[in-house]
Amino acid sequence: MTGNKTSPTDASVSAFLAAIDDARRREDCQALLAMMSRITGQPAVMWGPSIVGFDTYHYRYESGREGDMAVTGFSPRSRDISIYLMAESPDRADLLARLGGHRMGKACLSICRLADVDTDVLEQLVSGSVAALRQRQQQGAP
Repeated sequence: MTGNKTSPTDASVSAFLAAIDDARRREDCQALLAMMSRITGQPAVMWGPSIVGFDTYHYRYESGREGDMAVTGFSPRSRDISIYLMAESPDRADLLARLGGHRMGKACLSICRLADVDTDVLEQLVSGSVAALRQRQQQGAP
């Protein structure tokens, strides 16, 4: 079985963020860096070439596939910023309804810029996801 394509690297988070051409996107990513560092209490680590991740957890699917991934993180993409929410918190639907302009996939929240969303609500979403995932891991759930 092959390993994850996305895994932690020794690349510099600071250099990665400094290389973002768009000043507004770079500032948004710096704000997300500060927010997620505060929420997780962990330093940022590059996961692959383009994901800034925080903390780590181990997962195992029913299929037998398993690996490690960041508890939360973000990635500046060409059109938006992807924010990774790995677990659903009980109030997630209500928070998403109040967030502002976004798209939500299974575990990926996409926003164009922080000015488009309520950052207090975003912080609650990230905090809820981190807490739910940590609780699930403490209970031994995959």
